[in-house]
Amino acid sequence: MQRDKVPYFSQWETPEMTLSVLAEGSAALLRDPLWRQSGAETVEDYARWAVNVCGMACLKMILAARGDLHPTLALARACTVYGGYVVNELDASIKGLIYAPFVTYVRERFGLSAETMTGIATESIPGLLADRPFFIASVNSGIRWPEKIPPSKGGHLVLVTAATPETIRFHNPSGHDAASQADVTLPLAVFDRFFANRGIAIGF
Repeated sequence: MQRDKVPYFSQWETPEMTLSVLAEGSAALLRDPLWRQSGAETVEDYARWAVNVCGMACLKMILAARGDLHPTLALARACTVYGGYVVNELDASIKGLIYAPFVTYVRERFGLSAETMTGIATESIPGLLADRPFFIASVNSGIRWPEKIPPSKGGHLVLVTAATPETIRFHNPSGHDAASQADVTLPLAVFDRFFANRGIAIGF
């Protein structure tokens, strides 16, 4: 099962900034010339949030696939109201994405069908996509370099848009170049090295 022509969005407003973020951390995003498009009120607020919004970038892509365009940080702020993110003002940390409140958020705000999935075998993803066209998968962010062995699984979210018994296709909100961003296709066995066997199935 596959869904074609799903728009791609990075979690940063300038998609080419991934390598700078990896090298410098969120401070690199203070130089993002397009930061205002995120919906942030200040560039500092943008830099703080952008490193945490891979899930919101996935949601933005899903909504854009049906013709609805929303600023990434506007989605994040609304999700926070539901408990999808927990913001600590003392140390400026942001915890999330928290799946259960996110599911409630997308159901109530956007009318999406959503379900948290855990203990999901990689080979069962094609079957999931037969029921709902999207799967937000928890993977190690090192999936941008699939030839490497990740130190752990999970911690980053990508949007799976198609899968067969042999391959999987996804958009990666923090890919560092065109080949690692939109419509990335990997063998299921390679994806499995990064996949934490959990995620969120979403449909319209």
